[in-house]
Order: sequence, then structure tokens, then C-alpha cells
Amino acid sequence: MVAFIPDTFDVPRRLETDAFVLVPLGPEHNESDHQAWMSSIAHIWATPGFPYGEWPTEMTLEANLRDLEEHAADFENREGFTFTVLENEVDVIGCVYIYPADGDLAAHVRSWVCASHAHLDQTLQIAVSEWLRSAWPFVSLTYAAR
Repeated sequence: MVAFIPDTFDVPRRLETDAFVLVPLGPEHNESDHQAWMSSIAHIWATPGFPYGEWPTEMTLEANLRDLEEHAADFENREGFTFTVLENEVDVIGCVYIYPADGDLAAHVRSWVCASHAHLDQTLQIAVSEWLRSAWPFVSLTYAAR
């Protein structure tokens, strides 16, 4: 069986930089998350690594809540790790998705920032890449270049 992460690995739950903080995405972020990506659909579609499936496309706050609950369940079950990108520890300005790729300890990573914070896109990609290499057990990463 292909391992995404070892059962004994203690999953990091925070990444802090001078520009932003990453914490696990959950239902408590619903309103701010919904506003962030709904205001930036065209920008996200233009971000390397997107489009991915049919998202983002307009959805209700209730539908977004269900989506956040699914991401939180993936995190809890260690099947994938979605982090919200916060400015000032409060405002959602983006998202990072870490999900299995082909092979043992392989991850496929995607991220976006809202249009108002487009200047942080490459900074986020670099910080997350370094974090995944230094604090996570992945042998290989796929992350769209910026």
C-alpha cells in the first residue's frame, strides 16, 4: 500500500511568516474563506495549478461550509491537509492544499491567494515548499512553479 504520511508522523498545524500564518482550514473560517475566494475567482483560475476540477465556481455560504467540513475531515483522517492562509491571524487571504500524489510519501500541492494579495503568491509558494521539505516526511512534491 502507498503511504501518504506515516501513522507516527505528528502533522504540523501551523506555519508562521512575517506576511501570513497557515492553520488548518475548518468550518470556523467559512465566512472569511467564502468572501476571499468568491472575490477572486478569475484570479484563482489564472493561478498556476488551477483550474483543478470545477472549482472555483460560485457557491453559497452553506455549500462552502460543507466543503470546509470535507477538508477538515480529510485533515482529521490524514487523507489530505488543507490550510487556510491568514493575515493578522484573522482574515483569510488564501489556501494551501496538500494531497497525495503517486508514490510513497509523495504530495501534490496547490495554493492560491486572493486577488487583493496577489503579490504574496510566490512568497507563499516558496514558504510552503521550504516548510514541506523541512518539517514534513515527503520524498517528492509536485507544486506548480510561480
